[in-house]
Amino acid sequence: MAERPYVLLSVATSVDGHIDDTSPQRLLLSNAEDFDRVDQVRAESDAILIGGNTLRSDNPRLLVNSDKRRADRVAAGKPEYPLKVTITASGDLTRDLKFWHFGDQKVVYTTDGAAAKLREELDGLADVVSTGPTVDFGAMLDDLGGRGVERLMVEGGGQIHTQFLSQNLADEVHLAIAPLLVGQAQAPRFIHPAEYPGGSTSRMKLLDTTTVGDVVLLRYAPKQRTA
Repeated sequence: MAERPYVLLSVATSVDGHIDDTSPQRLLLSNAEDFDRVDQVRAESDAILIGGNTLRSDNPRLLVNSDKRRADRVAAGKPEYPLKVTITASGDLTRDLKFWHFGDQKVVYTTDGAAAKLREELDGLADVVSTGPTVDFGAMLDDLGGRGVERLMVEGGGQIHTQFLSQNLADEVHLAIAPLLVGQAQAPRFIHPAEYPGGSTSRMKLLDTTTVGDVVLLRYAPKQRTA
């Protein structure tokens, strides 16, 4: 069996831990410098993953935007764009979403019950893979490893990040903290309540801190914990 990818979770939050507010418009937490940093991380990845809920709400293209970075990927013998990955248990993803119509290859991980519907809806746009009666994150990583993915960048949303962290599947977290306070109880957060490895007293290893304009980037290693 191929080795599973190195999994990097990437997220920007407000100081009070929110990834968005409750307004109809997407809250931009990062600054121009940090967006460029994220573009670099995308370019260094073999695949980029985003959850189905975020796909529906934000309708992103999820691309490497820099012409030079894409050219550098091609010069290194890689596809111009990383593989684009999404996860959906419901299968409620329509073919008009921008995600399917930009970039190179796409793959969707879903359940046995939703696979047939997705294959019909996304015919010619994406490879649809069922992981069983539920979405099995370990099976997904095994499949991505078999596709040659060595480095997977995960860009959310909160449910997806929660699953990777609670199942101890994340190797690294990039947490960009913006100087904003959302203050809305219903605003979405980085992660949801769950049982996390080691419990509330287990400390992740801090790898690095970097100032990116008015944003602070914290890099953590979730699997390297102390009591």
